[in-house]
Amino acid sequence: MPSSSANSAADGSAMWPPGTVRLGDTNASAGSDIILQPRPTSDPNDPLNWPEWRKYLNMGLVCFYVAMVAEFINAGTPTWGPMHEELGYSYEVLNDSYAAGCAALAIGSLILIPFALKFGRRPVYLFSTVLQFALSIWSAKMRTVADLMLINVLQCFFGSLAEVIVQMTIADVFFVHQRGRMNAIYVWVWLLSSYLGSLIAGFVAKGQGWRWIWWWNVIIFGITIFIVGFGYEETKYCPTTSPTSMSNGQSETESKHHSTSIPAENFIKDKTSVLEGKLSTELKGTSSGQGIADLASIPAVEEGALRDIASIQMDLSIPKRTYRERLALTNTTSSGEANNAFLRHMYQPLILLATVPAIAYAALVYGILVGLGDVMSTTLSTYLTQEPYNFTSDQIGLMSLPRMIGVSIGALIVGPMSDWWIVYLSRRRNGIYDPEMRLWCIIPFLLFVPAGALLFGIGLNNHLSWPIIAIGLALYNIGVTPINSLIITYLTDSYTDVSRAEISTL
Repeated sequence: MPSSSANSAADGSAMWPPGTVRLGDTNASAGSDIILQPRPTSDPNDPLNWPEWRKYLNMGLVCFYVAMVAEFINAGTPTWGPMHEELGYSYEVLNDSYAAGCAALAIGSLILIPFALKFGRRPVYLFSTVLQFALSIWSAKMRTVADLMLINVLQCFFGSLAEVIVQMTIADVFFVHQRGRMNAIYVWVWLLSSYLGSLIAGFVAKGQGWRWIWWWNVIIFGITIFIVGFGYEETKYCPTTSPTSMSNGQSETESKHHSTSIPAENFIKDKTSVLEGKLSTELKGTSSGQGIADLASIPAVEEGALRDIASIQMDLSIPKRTYRERLALTNTTSSGEANNAFLRHMYQPLILLATVPAIAYAALVYGILVGLGDVMSTTLSTYLTQEPYNFTSDQIGLMSLPRMIGVSIGALIVGPMSDWWIVYLSRRRNGIYDPEMRLWCIIPFLLFVPAGALLFGIGLNNHLSWPIIAIGLALYNIGVTPINSLIITYLTDSYTDVSRAEISTL
């Protein structure tokens, strides 16, 4: 990291806050002034240099995986009534099983993400999918409370990958000004699949029996294994050490820095000068055209929505990986530093959580909203089956419709708005982008969360008509979807240097 900091000093950005980059070229015309950040290498195998269709195909496969995991986690709630009648599970036991799953979600990524850092993203996606397939069979054959608890714990433990590894994939493949849209799509897919899974599960439970929910999961997860196995490419980038594999002006140290995880303590230490007042000097230098190198001269820009591939000087001497090589089972980091860091990556997220206010803030916001959503799901499945509602399993599933509508409205608005907003503000600040710029987009959605939660809670407590409860669910999700996607993107942009390692595990 010290050598990387030295290189940063050469362009005057060493004392900028984490995530601050030169995003705009003030000398270019509007529409062609976006500087690609992070800077791609000249290696055609660098995921940042992939053609758009490969990027979006990979993202689509990731979203399909996320959709299946989210459905599996949440499809069980409409089955609570039938399981209560057939197997005698009390609602207290069913709530406890859900809580056990939530606890497993909280710790699963801490233990599993280091494997994605060491061996690559692809084997982790594949292993998780195969395990979900096996757990679906177990769920369909469930008989005892022990089955219920173990299935929930194991499924959520390994399913937690779907909530963290996607940010690693997005950081691997997409640029800063594209991440808002990508994270909005991810949050939309995750929440929509959670609610759609409940909706479909309700009708399957009524029409075919609750066990068929899990047999359908067996079928679809079996298909997913082949789709991910033969379609998803590894996005972990291990650059060559040849100087010709680096882009113009990019040192070997910087290129390695693009794919190598960095000890959080070193990263934070190198950035502490920002907190000592030197940031203001840097920004003053920026406004006067001094103090930073002319990063606008970087030729890798976007013209409209299309990347100007020709402006990136590719090193044609580097052979492109074949289809078989791109689908290798592992992409192992072999350096001694990475080997020693394997266990460290399991506990460093907790250090970051306790020492970096931005991470603590993001974790608090995201955790509260996710926890509140889970409480709403469990109370819905528990109390709407009782007097005065007496909902059947398919009617419980239909209560997912207002949540799906709210999620879709929020995602459709925030994705494009977030990326447009940061480009707009960057142009007004001589091309300088700060991750905190995205947080302004939270303001229009803030009131939807308490309004929706209060309407839902008061309506359920006072036995008000179910449409009032449905409106509360819709309002809550209009607010929670944009806020969650913005928080994730803010965190990824702020600490891109360690997002593939520690921060993604939060």
